Amino acid sequence: MFLRKYLLVLICFTLGITGGCNTEKADKKAKSKDQLSKVLHEISADSIEKNIRKLASFHTRHTTSDTTSDSVGIGAARRWIFKKFKEYQKRSGNRLKVQYDRYVETENSRIEEPTEIVNVVGKLPGKQLESKDRIYLVSGHYDSRVSDIMNDSSYAPGANDDASGTAAVMELARVMSHFEFDATIVFMAVAGEEQGLLGANHFAENAKKRNLNIAAMFTNDIIGNTIKRIDGSVHDDEVRVFTQGIPADKTLSDYHRMLLYTGGENDTPSRQLGRFIYRVSQNSNIDLDTKIIYRKDRYLRGGDHSAFLEKGYPAVRFSEPHEYYERQHQDVRLENGTQYGDLPKFVDYPYVAKVTKLNAAALATLANAPARPQKVGINVSKLENNTTLRWEAGKEPDLKGYEIVWRPTHTAFWKNKKFVGDTTQTTIKGVSKDNYLFGVRAVDRMGYKSPAVYPLPYRD
Repeated sequence: MFLRKYLLVLICFTLGITGGCNTEKADKKAKSKDQLSKVLHEISADSIEKNIRKLASFHTRHTTSDTTSDSVGIGAARRWIFKKFKEYQKRSGNRLKVQYDRYVETENSRIEEPTEIVNVVGKLPGKQLESKDRIYLVSGHYDSRVSDIMNDSSYAPGANDDASGTAAVMELARVMSHFEFDATIVFMAVAGEEQGLLGANHFAENAKKRNLNIAAMFTNDIIGNTIKRIDGSVHDDEVRVFTQGIPADKTLSDYHRMLLYTGGENDTPSRQLGRFIYRVSQNSNIDLDTKIIYRKDRYLRGGDHSAFLEKGYPAVRFSEPHEYYERQHQDVRLENGTQYGDLPKFVDYPYVAKVTKLNAAALATLANAPARPQKVGINVSKLENNTTLRWEAGKEPDLKGYEIVWRPTHTAFWKNKKFVGDTTQTTIKGVSKDNYLFGVRAVDRMGYKSPAVYPLPYRD
């Protein structure tokens, strides 16, 4: 018993628990860290590989391909994904709730006749009353294509685009459904991405109509290649996370106009989400360098996160660092000594597992952390060299207080931080609001921190 208490006190000291360190608090925090360690440990490259190879075996998963066969086409693929999700549901003690999300697409230049679009959705409800309505969603698209977007019968294995992302989501559902989190996590395999983000658009539109609180959305799309086409070098230690700044819409919202007015164009909720993921990656021992890309997506391309961004939800895209275009949207063929096509043999399965672990670490941390502070403001009532910030109090019972972060305007990541306790207003003395960018994030008793929120100006 003495040894256990000594170890807990040591953990308390190491993790920086202050204000009356006690063994109960240290014990809870140690269990919390142990949960994340178990999640990361259980993610399996072998499991991911089996699922990618199975998805590639359906010949094609084109959105308008066969829906009646048990072995060929998108219908067979989605029924298999659904079956796997139901297995995860059973193993979770029915905590994971699994269902189809369906609708019929009737007018689309990439679809010749009305087609049913079906998403497979697994929902892991949050355990904390005050947090269970806050949702973190992760997706991959299970449809595939060849060179001709209308060709729904040719061999289109889609191993990397996007069986890799779908397998990542399946693995996250398999592993994370064994555990409980404060907020709700939704795992989703979507269809119709190649025809115009159809499944994602449908889900995002319904979420907006129902006023769902989707606090963050991740999409994993093309996360399996690690070879740089130009020189053949391997890049299995980095991943890109695309984070949108100010939307390129003709009509900006008042919120985005205020960000531009105050120099906060690099502090949108999606950019703050990217910073959060970067911070998690630095602390999770995953051996993956997270490259935050300050763009919505790649040139001439798109992903399912765009559907959620357009509805005002924070959303990011995970993608491999160097894409291999001979293996994307290509007819499978050998031409002039070059193998074209998105084949399973080209996927780096341990790399997909690392990206999946980064997703897991970020999702678990978000789902256990407090909600972002609301109505965060910076006082601009007078000329001074101090900075006063205010916000609304959160409702979580385990909320400890708030932390102020700031950085010089020319830098990408937070350089300074100060915990200010359980209050809704504070003044950072001697730090001018004219010289720095600020954020406020919530902190709970286990040390979990929300993404930061950029303050908008107010006057007394």
